[in-house]
Amino acid sequence: MRIAICGSLDFTHEIKALADTLTDRGFEVDIPLTSRRILRGEATVEQIKAEKERGVFSERAIKFDSIREYWEIIKQVDAVLVANYDKKGVSSYIGGNSFLEMGFAHVLNKPIFLLNGIPELLYSDEIKAMQPIVLEGDITRMTEVYVS
Repeated sequence: MRIAICGSLDFTHEIKALADTLTDRGFEVDIPLTSRRILRGEATVEQIKAEKERGVFSERAIKFDSIREYWEIIKQVDAVLVANYDKKGVSSYIGGNSFLEMGFAHVLNKPIFLLNGIPELLYSDEIKAMQPIVLEGDITRMTEVYVS
C-alpha cells in the first residue's frame, strides 16, 4: 500500500519518523515536497517559519508548484495519513495545506487517516464530513484498520 503523509512543515522530523515506521512495515511512503527539501538540507524548518512570518512562503509554493505536485502524488496513493500534532495552541492541529490535501483524498475516495484526533478549528465539521479514521496516536493501527 502506498501512503502520502500530510502535515505541517514544522513536523518534518516527526513525518520522517512516521515514514520510516511505515516503510519498515512494508508501505511505500510519500512525504511533503518541502519536507524532502528540508531533510536533504536544501532548506530548514527555521527558514520556512521565517518565510511564513514574512508572508513570502507562497513564493516558494508557487516556484515549486507544490500544491499541484502533491495533488499528482495523492492521485497515485492508496491513502493519506495526516500527521496532526499540537501546534499554535491547538491539539491535533491541521493547517490549510493538510486540509486541502485531505479534500483531494476525499474527492478521490481515498481513505484518510488522522494520527491524532479531530482538532477544534473553524473547519472541524468539514474534517468530520470527510470521515477520517483516527489512529489515536498509534501508527501501527494503520495495518489493522486499513482494508485494501
